[in-house]
Amino acid sequence: MENPNWPAGSARQDSEAADGDEFAVIGRFRAKFGAGDGAGAPAGEVWIGDDAAAVASPGAGLVLATDLTVAGVHVDLDVCGPDDVGYKAVMVAVSDLAAMGTRPSHLLVSLAAPPGTDLDLVADGVAGAAAEVGAVVVGGDLSTAPVLVVSVAVVGGGGPGGLLLRRGARPGDMLVVTGPLGASAAGLRVLRDQWRGQGDLRGGMPPSPLAALVSAHRRPRARLDEGETARLAGAHAAIDISDGLVADLAHLAGDSGVGVELGSVPVAPGATFEEALGGGEDYELLLATDDPGGLAAAFARAGLRPPLPVGRCVVDPSVRTLDGRALPLSGWRHRFGPG
Repeated sequence: MENPNWPAGSARQDSEAADGDEFAVIGRFRAKFGAGDGAGAPAGEVWIGDDAAAVASPGAGLVLATDLTVAGVHVDLDVCGPDDVGYKAVMVAVSDLAAMGTRPSHLLVSLAAPPGTDLDLVADGVAGAAAEVGAVVVGGDLSTAPVLVVSVAVVGGGGPGGLLLRRGARPGDMLVVTGPLGASAAGLRVLRDQWRGQGDLRGGMPPSPLAALVSAHRRPRARLDEGETARLAGAHAAIDISDGLVADLAHLAGDSGVGVELGSVPVAPGATFEEALGGGEDYELLLATDDPGGLAAAFARAGLRPPLPVGRCVVDPSVRTLDGRALPLSGWRHRFGPG
C-alpha cells in the first residue's frame, strides 16, 4: 500500500532488497513459519506468498486474508475521515480475495485508536464496505493506541483448488488490467493540494471535476466481479495492484518465473504516467491469460469494463521492459531496518 508520507508515485524500490526491506522480512517469515516457497503446504493448499491463503476444512475449503490500515502510513487523516479509513480497510483486505477469484463471507475487524477517536464513524465505514461486498462482520477487538489502526481478517470460500494465483503466468500469456491506473495516487495529490489551500477536508467530498480521483483514493473498490469472472474464464494468474503496477508486476512475474514486456500503461484521467506506474492503491487486478479475446467476452457478458492490455509474458525471467527499454523502478515498500 502507498505511504502518504511520500509523494505519490515516488520511487521507493531498491534493486537489492536490504535486510529491513518489507519483502526481505516476508521471505524470512516464510522460512520461520515453514511456508517457504509453499513447500510446507499440503497438496492443494496455498500458504504465505500469494494474495490470500487457501486451506482445507471439513466439507469445504477456506480462503483467508488479513490486512492493516494504519493512520500516517496507509491513510492521511488530514484529508480522509474515520469513515473513509474503515471503508478502505475492508476493501483493501477483500481485494486480496478478488485477486484469487473468490468472494468474502465473514470479516473480523479489530480497531486500535487514540482516545477521542470517533469509533462510530470508523464502524460506519466498515459496515458500508461490508454490505457492498456481501460479507458479515462477526467479531474483532478494540484497544487504545497512539494512532488509528484498523485490522481486517477476511474469510471466503472457493478453495483450495480452482483459485487464481500469482504463480500461474506462462510465457506467451497476455497481461491485462481491469481498469486505468493512477487514480488513487492522483486523488491523494488533489486532496493534499486542496487541503493546503482550504484546511480540513475530512468532512466530505470536495466539489471538484476531479472528484472521481478523490473517490478512488478515499473509497477504493475491490474488483470481486472481475476476479471471479477471470477465474471462471480460465485466466492463469492474477494480483491486485496495491503497491503500484511495477512492484506488483514484479511479484507476479517473479513467482511465475517469467519475464515481462510492457507495451502500454492505461492512465486514469487526471493522473500522471508516473502515478499509473508506481502510485499504488488502485486495487485494479493484473491478469495473465492465453485467451485475451475469451476473457474480454466473459467480461462483456458479465457487464464489466473491458480488460485493458498492457503487455505479455516472455520466457527469460530477467526481462522487465516498457516499450523496449528497462522498466523503471517504482512503487512502495515498507522499510523495517534501523534508522
